[in-house]
Amino acid sequence: MKTRILTGITTTGTPHLGNYAGAIRPAIVASREANADSFYFLADYHALIKCDDPQRIQQSRLEIAATWLASGLDAERVTFYRQSDIPEIPELTWLLTCVAGKGLLNRAHAYKASVDKNVEKGEDPDAGITMGLFSYPVLMAADILMFNAHKVPVGRDQIQHVEMARDIGQRFNHLFGNGRELFTAPEALIEESVATLPGLDGRKMSKSYDNTIPLFGSAKQLKSTIARIVTDSRLPGEPKDPDDSHLFTLYQAFATPAQLAEFRGELLGGLAWGEAKQRLFELLDNELSEARERYHALMARPGELEDILQAGAAKARKVATPFLGELREAVGLRNFRSDVTSAAPAKKKGGKTARFASFRETDGSFRFRFFSADGEELLLSRGFSDPKAIGVVTQRLVAQGVDALELRADEDDQFSLWLDGECLADSPSYADEQSLEAAMLRLRQALATLMA
Repeated sequence: MKTRILTGITTTGTPHLGNYAGAIRPAIVASREANADSFYFLADYHALIKCDDPQRIQQSRLEIAATWLASGLDAERVTFYRQSDIPEIPELTWLLTCVAGKGLLNRAHAYKASVDKNVEKGEDPDAGITMGLFSYPVLMAADILMFNAHKVPVGRDQIQHVEMARDIGQRFNHLFGNGRELFTAPEALIEESVATLPGLDGRKMSKSYDNTIPLFGSAKQLKSTIARIVTDSRLPGEPKDPDDSHLFTLYQAFATPAQLAEFRGELLGGLAWGEAKQRLFELLDNELSEARERYHALMARPGELEDILQAGAAKARKVATPFLGELREAVGLRNFRSDVTSAAPAKKKGGKTARFASFRETDGSFRFRFFSADGEELLLSRGFSDPKAIGVVTQRLVAQGVDALELRADEDDQFSLWLDGECLADSPSYADEQSLEAAMLRLRQALATLMA
């Protein structure tokens, strides 16, 4: 079984070298593992909590999408999408909001920090605090639980949000699962080995400190930024201490062991800081130059980025749409037309029931028929190459019941059964539209008896 890993990237800024080394590069490497089923999304709903500048959010979405793809993320291998392209996410957020305790959300670090800051100023504790900030953990829980992620790579400051997602999901399971685990319990994945890069002044690289190194600026811009790295006053020829140099730490994050050993030896031998910065520039430019070209090519073709993200959203919704249907049924938000379980006749002990019957065609394919309790054939499936696939489909139809049925009527007074966007079976032809609708109802009722 593959491990599903989910990572969100908030779209409020332009990625810098620290983001690349600390999050983007290791996540892309992890996505290539054979047992990984990776979901990466642009968290643009989250961005609205922090930013009220539409242009900044739009530009950031474009830059971050281009950054991940230019850095080597394979959109065919992973599921890469924008949060705002998945309408099931806000609906699930509301379902989870209705079970999330206010006391739990009161303990969220970001909310408590904002309250404490207001109290220190002598203001009302909730001054300036939006419901977006307060309920942010519920939206994050929806991101995680929508796709039943097993692992969620986060920084230590985000562990609480994964734990809250577990709590909310378990509460939902308890209330509505009816013995089933609708939501998988996610785990926070902390990468202890991930690099935390120092910025130009030695503090953690951060836009808030204005000490970042641009990721995909021009080679000239990269070189001039590296020239601003703060170093000590040791002169050329004087030994430098690599372990007390954030320039060496930056070099270490991108060098091979052989390159690092050589650089360490040169610093101990008195390499001038100007030469050391040139070495760092050459190393980073070699690492980033090809990705830089891909990035600027993608930025010049936003329509191509849009196509990639729309394809990713379609891929994500193949998971989200049927799962949300299951959740809607669990909480009682059912279609009146399909919610016929209570009216369906119960199975009688020893009596006839609706049934599936599979068989093999002369061409070697496998098909099934579905009969009502009185023997009426309601469906004839399309061909399957594997008989086990028939068992999986029929078991799913029985387990999920009438709300799993997507029935589409056609112009020939027939209807077809669709599941996850694929046509699985067709009905016989009927005399008129009224007979067709009656047959669709009989199909729902027959399937409902198997759930009873």
